[in-house]
Amino acid sequence: MTINLQDLNPVQRQQWLQHAIAPRPIAVASTVDREGNINLSPFSFFNLFSSNPPIVIFSPARRVRDNTTKHTLQNVLEVPEVVINLVDENIVHQTSLSSCEFPKETNEFEKAGFSMQPATVVTPPMILESKVKLECKVLEVKSLGTEGGAGNLVICEVLRLHVSEHILNDDHTMIDQRKFHLVARLGGDWYCRINETNLFQVEKPNIRLGIGFDALPESIRKSNILTGNHLAQLANVHEYPHVDALFEDEKLKNIIQYFSISPAEMTTELHKYAKELLDSGNVTEAWQVLLADA
Repeated sequence: MTINLQDLNPVQRQQWLQHAIAPRPIAVASTVDREGNINLSPFSFFNLFSSNPPIVIFSPARRVRDNTTKHTLQNVLEVPEVVINLVDENIVHQTSLSSCEFPKETNEFEKAGFSMQPATVVTPPMILESKVKLECKVLEVKSLGTEGGAGNLVICEVLRLHVSEHILNDDHTMIDQRKFHLVARLGGDWYCRINETNLFQVEKPNIRLGIGFDALPESIRKSNILTGNHLAQLANVHEYPHVDALFEDEKLKNIIQYFSISPAEMTTELHKYAKELLDSGNVTEAWQVLLADA
């Protein structure tokens, strides 16, 4: 199915894009106007764009239904400061409640049941219950259009980062992703949660280049068992592996013993075993299994 976005009305366009481009992290932006009225509102058009300087951007889009602008946008134009509070599973329903379109003078901290915590270098307060808070100054607000649905990029420099000790690793040197149960927005009313049961690691190539798909033997590259993800794990090694004479594996011995009279069956069994190893993150062992078929 191919969709021409120009053929859709703004509501349809928004729905398709928000369902497809996900999950999206959530920023609950705390702002104030020039009279000191406090506003709190969540945005999933948000992310990190630079670490030096430390820049995050969120976008209070013009409302699709009536082309009005959000109080957050009006506030940052008057007072160019914001606290971005990140959302974990413990505050997701309160965050959703804070998105209600209350009158301008309403303090959404009170409506959503959040506790106000004074910031240290900016005027807007922080959400005490949020486990990570970013105190920011607004560098620029860039309008992307004047029609309903048009974004307004609020470009922010992070001045201070506040992190709960409950989500740090054992030596308190970094956030432990297994403890920070973030939530993210999908399309419609859908969210997703991040916890230890659905986390996994992917080794980065970094400055050492992987050998690439094109360096894989054809028998591996055209495997009916190994997927693209499996092949990418194999292709991410920094040099083509060689048979390790000291490598011993009982299951590998059994495969060779029982299927050596049928090369095609042996290849299938070796690829199945390599798949198991790769699914467990054992790339070196998987290579040794596959090299046994050379």
